[in-house]
Amino acid sequence: MRMHRGSSKGAGSERPPPEPLPLSASPPRLRISVEVTRAEAVRRRTLSVVPGERVREIVRRVGQSPEGCAVMIDGVPVPLDLPIERPARLVVVPTFSGG
Repeated sequence: MRMHRGSSKGAGSERPPPEPLPLSASPPRLRISVEVTRAEAVRRRTLSVVPGERVREIVRRVGQSPEGCAVMIDGVPVPLDLPIERPARLVVVPTFSGG
């Protein structure tokens, strides 16, 4: 007697290995608070970023030139190439102005 693949009897009773399924979910996002401070004026924005996005790109997204800014997280200056891996509050201080 021949059994079909789904049978629980006989030698074919072992389960096949799980197959990887394509995931359609969006990648996780981080909530980043950005404060652009110039003199007494403070402009605040909240961004949703992908883990690993670099500080440089976040500064560009708020309309600043990364090379002309100092960026701090928790009061500590950070490099522009730092990848963001957790929710954070960035303080962006433009270090020069045109004119």
